[in-house]
Amino acid sequence: MKKKALSLVLSAAMMTSLFVGCGNGSAGSSESVDTSGELTWRIGGIGPITGGAAQYGQGVMNAIQLAVDEVNEAGGINGYQISFNFQDDEADQQKSVNAYNTLKDWGMQILEGTVTSGAGQAVAAETYADRMFMLTPSASSPDVINGHDNVYQVCFSDPNQGAVSADYIADNKLATKVGVIYDSSDPYSSGVYQTFATEAKAKGLDIVASEAFTADSKTDFTTQLQKCKDAGADLLFLPFYYTEGSIVLTQANQMGYKPTMFGVDGFDGLLTVENFDAKLAEGVYLLTPFAADSQDEATKKFVSAYEEKFGGTPNQFAADAYDGIYILKEALEAANLTPEASNEEICDALIAGLQKVNYNGLTGEGMTWNEKGEVSKAPKAVVIKDGAYASVD
Repeated sequence: MKKKALSLVLSAAMMTSLFVGCGNGSAGSSESVDTSGELTWRIGGIGPITGGAAQYGQGVMNAIQLAVDEVNEAGGINGYQISFNFQDDEADQQKSVNAYNTLKDWGMQILEGTVTSGAGQAVAAETYADRMFMLTPSASSPDVINGHDNVYQVCFSDPNQGAVSADYIADNKLATKVGVIYDSSDPYSSGVYQTFATEAKAKGLDIVASEAFTADSKTDFTTQLQKCKDAGADLLFLPFYYTEGSIVLTQANQMGYKPTMFGVDGFDGLLTVENFDAKLAEGVYLLTPFAADSQDEATKKFVSAYEEKFGGTPNQFAADAYDGIYILKEALEAANLTPEASNEEICDALIAGLQKVNYNGLTGEGMTWNEKGEVSKAPKAVVIKDGAYASVD
């Protein structure tokens, strides 16, 4: 039986938006400090601020903070300010659940997180039992939303990424023979691969090698690369994260193997990997809902504000997270809710409300959601050129 959360009448409102340690003193956390003692919306976030996927979590945390500051300056949501608290999970399932419990103790009413799919699966089960609404900017596995009517995605799903990647490669005649290297221990990577393989076959692409690795063997890809090279693959599809991507590109170069490299959104961050020769990324393709070099006014404004506040160029994870706050704002205002509502009342209103939202944001025009929590929007193709992401289309 679904539990009904008690209404959280909690102190806090006009907030001083500062990055400080949270109440538990954990490093890498962000909390907007409340000073007035008035009622606020309490939005939590969870993601990796330390560890191998830290760049994703940092981008998400920063972008949410940026959006929260903007919304608060403009008067808040239905006249109430937002308090924001972000917790580090190091992309680990148990640590993510621990972070969720910390946020519940803080008084969280809505979760914008998690950042990664593995952690998202664990936390989604907790939010479902608690009737806490969860909007993830970047946990793209279908398993995060399956069976959880309270969990919605801002990012497009793994099946979407796999199918669209195969379509793009085939339609643009980027290759005749394709090799795939994927992480069979990661639901994100294996999920993208499975739908890619199905769609590639339907589009007439010849997958000549499919080579797996696991979390325990992600520092040496020479065996997988050699098999792809021996099979004559002139394009490698690489559905995993940028850290492993930098190793694959380095080792392929050392072997003298120079196929076209094609990643998905997990490759966003490749150019800033420490000690990686970014020249090796030249010509790498990836699909993303956001390109920081786009010349539309909304993107230029966001990139400029992000760079001024945090330094560095925001990635697509940041853009999805920024959109997330405004998506929540639109749905909460349409429902005419206030923070006095219970968590279950907020959750039910957002479930119904997001299915009516048609949102124009940084990561898509006319974004809509179905009853499963899946977003409908189109990805963009970018290629790394002269050390930067450049729009292809």
